[in-house]
Amino acid sequence: MNTTTNESDFGMAHLWYQGDTVSHIVAIILLLMSISSWFIIITRFLGLYQIKPLAAEIALFWKKTSWQDGLNAFSKQNTNPFFQLASRAHVILQERQLGASSPQSLPLANQIQTDDWLSSNLKAELDLIIGKLQYGLALLASTGATAPFIGLFGTVWGIYHALMTIGSSGSASIDQVAGPIGEALVMTGLGLAVAIPAVLGYNALSKANRDLLLSLRRFNDDLHTYLIQNEGQ
Repeated sequence: MNTTTNESDFGMAHLWYQGDTVSHIVAIILLLMSISSWFIIITRFLGLYQIKPLAAEIALFWKKTSWQDGLNAFSKQNTNPFFQLASRAHVILQERQLGASSPQSLPLANQIQTDDWLSSNLKAELDLIIGKLQYGLALLASTGATAPFIGLFGTVWGIYHALMTIGSSGSASIDQVAGPIGEALVMTGLGLAVAIPAVLGYNALSKANRDLLLSLRRFNDDLHTYLIQNEGQ
């Protein structure tokens, strides 16, 4: 009967009930970090899964005979970064040409060479797209770097709390020490359980983003060359 009682005194539920405010805060932080990490990993991979095939539409864009037909070749235009870049590039050049015909509307911009003006604006648009693609990666990196230490802090605090309890009870037998110390060590395991998926997710998303960004940068350079060569047409 005592064996059953002792076994019921181990586990996550017992760790929670035996823990103090600091232990509870550490556990809640790790839980929130885990939920946030998995949310970012799942949503970002789903987004990349939908965007990555769209890179094949670049070839269709360049096969069209007019700019508008080229834009229409892109699907999912609300979320397609290639369409957004091409559409913005055309708008930028149109605004530039409008400013050239009405110098009073854009006096400072007109003093910049069209090549430099277009390059700067395309880079700004590309940076916005890259920022969206990299959304959440900073949180994954921070989680992977800090979660083990948060778990370790929880372990240290749990061991201290357990030793204080053991000391106040006046008993230091192995059955009295093993349970509380073992439960405190669970915090380190939880920290690693949170950090490992975050690190793996960060690395995988970074690799997938790099491949997509290469396609975006090449497309950006081609757009710049095309628009400069066909300026005024």
